[in-house]
Amino acid sequence: MTLTELKYIVAVARERHFGRAAEACFVSQPTLSVAIRKLEDELGVAIFERGSSEVGVTALGERIVAQAQKVLEESAYLKEIAQQGHDPLSGPLRVGVIHTIGPYLLPYLVPRHISSIPQMPLLLQENFTVRLVELLRQGEIDCAIMALPLPETGLMTRPLYDEPFVVAVPVSHPWAGRESIDANDLKQETMLLLGHGHCFRDQVLGVCPEMSRFSAAADGIQRSFEGSSLETIRHMVASGIGITVLPITSVPKDTASTPLLRYIPFRAPVPDRRVVLAWRRSFPRQAAVDALARTVYECGMPNVKMLEESEIEQV
Repeated sequence: MTLTELKYIVAVARERHFGRAAEACFVSQPTLSVAIRKLEDELGVAIFERGSSEVGVTALGERIVAQAQKVLEESAYLKEIAQQGHDPLSGPLRVGVIHTIGPYLLPYLVPRHISSIPQMPLLLQENFTVRLVELLRQGEIDCAIMALPLPETGLMTRPLYDEPFVVAVPVSHPWAGRESIDANDLKQETMLLLGHGHCFRDQVLGVCPEMSRFSAAADGIQRSFEGSSLETIRHMVASGIGITVLPITSVPKDTASTPLLRYIPFRAPVPDRRVVLAWRRSFPRQAAVDALARTVYECGMPNVKMLEESEIEQV
């Protein structure tokens, strides 16, 4: 039994597919399949139920995979303990960030971080919240910048900033001349949303819950479109298809660069999201996490409320 074999079964359990698991582990599918079969033979049990289109996990396999995750976390912790005797700010820090934060925070964060802590390069990975939480639990990344709420995971979190939302409309829209918009007005509009898996989609649905009850025959919202990124949605709005809600950091400093759009603030109470830094309780390089948080606070991002005085919490 090897750590590599344990990593393979955790990947298959997560992906429910041998091919995708092999890609995630950067090995060929035959290599992964042979290693897993070898582990099953060694244990004398079947960990997976192999179907034609999807792989299932046996009842006993669920327990084995859960234990394998713990072993992988502890093995990663051994390496981290060894680093504790050295400078915690020396060496790479593996940081995850969600899709709706990365493009807007990182241009501020990365240059400042390189300038202030050049001995601790950031190894960045952009992904969905659910995937980043899994990577944290498995020790594949050290910390992640995400938005609340998070699933109950036992992770530690430090609030970074609160970010208000704005409404984006095409210049031809009747609202284009408004100074502000009431959230209740959104339910009468054609809304463009991110697809399933994006936490920002759920946050927008929280602003206007009627959207989640949308059906083709319902009164209110006429149609709903889904995009893969905020930039795709922004272009769709500019074409006049509908309107959307955006985090304010995604609004260009020079709005003249998007002449086909108007960005309109919400009336109070203004909907927003809380952006946090999350990490495992067992992660020993606390000073590295604190340093990253300080760098975010020093970024001076416009139109957000920095939360330097907020306390560390567990979720």
